[in-house]
Amino acid sequence: MCEDHHGGTAGPGRRALFVTGAAAALTLGSVSFASAAGRAGGQETSTVRGTLPTGSPDFVYVPVEVPSGVREIRVAYTYDRPSVPAGTAGNALDIGVFDERGTELGGRGFRGWSGGARTGFFVRADDATPGYLPGPVRPGTWHIALGPYTVAPQGLSYEITITLTYGEPGAAVEPVYPPARARGRGRAWYRGDCHLHSWHSDGRRTPAEIAALARAAGLDFVNTSEHNTNAGHAHWADVAGDDLLVMLGEEVTTRNGHVLALGTDPGTFVDWRYRARDNRFGRFARLIRRAGGLVVPAHPHATCVGCNWKFGFAEADAVEVWNGPYTPDDEVALADWDGMLVASVRGGGRDWIPAMGNSDAHRDPDAVGLPQTVVLADDLTREAILDGIRAGRSYVAESARISLSLTATGGRGEQAGIGDRLEVPPDAPVTVRAEVAGAPRCTIRFVTDQGALFTSPPLPVSGAGTAEWRTTAAYAAYVRAELRHEVATGPVPGALAAFTNPVFLGR
Repeated sequence: MCEDHHGGTAGPGRRALFVTGAAAALTLGSVSFASAAGRAGGQETSTVRGTLPTGSPDFVYVPVEVPSGVREIRVAYTYDRPSVPAGTAGNALDIGVFDERGTELGGRGFRGWSGGARTGFFVRADDATPGYLPGPVRPGTWHIALGPYTVAPQGLSYEITITLTYGEPGAAVEPVYPPARARGRGRAWYRGDCHLHSWHSDGRRTPAEIAALARAAGLDFVNTSEHNTNAGHAHWADVAGDDLLVMLGEEVTTRNGHVLALGTDPGTFVDWRYRARDNRFGRFARLIRRAGGLVVPAHPHATCVGCNWKFGFAEADAVEVWNGPYTPDDEVALADWDGMLVASVRGGGRDWIPAMGNSDAHRDPDAVGLPQTVVLADDLTREAILDGIRAGRSYVAESARISLSLTATGGRGEQAGIGDRLEVPPDAPVTVRAEVAGAPRCTIRFVTDQGALFTSPPLPVSGAGTAEWRTTAAYAAYVRAELRHEVATGPVPGALAAFTNPVFLGR
């Protein structure tokens, strides 16, 4: 690897490869600037160039010695994108920044991350680029964080320009967060989308645009989930309302899969700089729960680089089985989740992982609320919604037009619904009933630990109908319902229109 500096003062050209308690990282020689004395209102600029080889560490840090009296730090970067052979990854370089408090894993130094969504950023006391946290530019060693996501065989040549502006800092910004409660309907079914991206990471929509689309999609709640940053948390208060609960979170985007930190306390930051082999995920899963949130692996069978989930599901509170328009990846995720349900039966089904679905919408034409998770909750509050998701009292539908109920009734009239258990003797008769609206020409399937044991004729064009099936707990340890389109719609024949979490049968 090589590097050079222009402008400012380059420190010694040291390169230190070290392990930060997580993924390996490389620290380059530092960039220094003159004292701020006599520079009020002036600027200084330094440019750093270098080349990263294939096989570079996950993170490369460029230390910047920031003197006192700095009002703003601004960083711009470029990198080359050479042609590569078919089937070979080209160059992709992410960027972020840590302040003088350091780059320690899970430490307090994080000030922002934009991944590969932007060509630069700025930070000052009163404002910052979306994805970055405003605040004072204190003196000390800051670190520009580079993430070589993929590197071409020719290497990745980059150029970073750092500009310091001197002067009095602006007034600090006090964050205002959305309320944890909206006007609900008491115990009811509430619709939400918990995986969304705005311009505070790599999305192209503003929070106001997303909120308008959520309302138009018939949603009652959303959860923010920017990649590897909590900076957007303070930008949603104005768009929340009595009719829309806005929960706050993060999509923790590691090199071994993505996980939603769903419904965490405002301002919670979850570090992402580790792989499965580093044995650090459990620490951050516990952090998410301490912050009141849920741990939800996202699109576990996605095929993009670094997207496939490799941390296992021991820490999961739920799993995102359906992500955006239904694809073969989702079909595999659904089958994998069903396998986990079967495995849970060995323990009586007492320890199972509920499923959910979200849009992962970034920009037009991505549809907010396709799909959506419909949760039975005591009220429209953050706590009640998370309780419902955690308990599996939910189903997933492709739109607000579809409603789906599932009940299991014993011979003595005892009854259980989605996410619950019907406690009956093994040979006692059980009637399973699904009621559907808004799903024209779809079929209803009842799926058990043996597979799909019942499929209805297509529903009428009105989209409304019911299906009943009789079984016993000895024959079916659980039953869940699926709505499938009658014909191929998109890449998956018989694609899902909706599905429920299971009802467990037996004692």
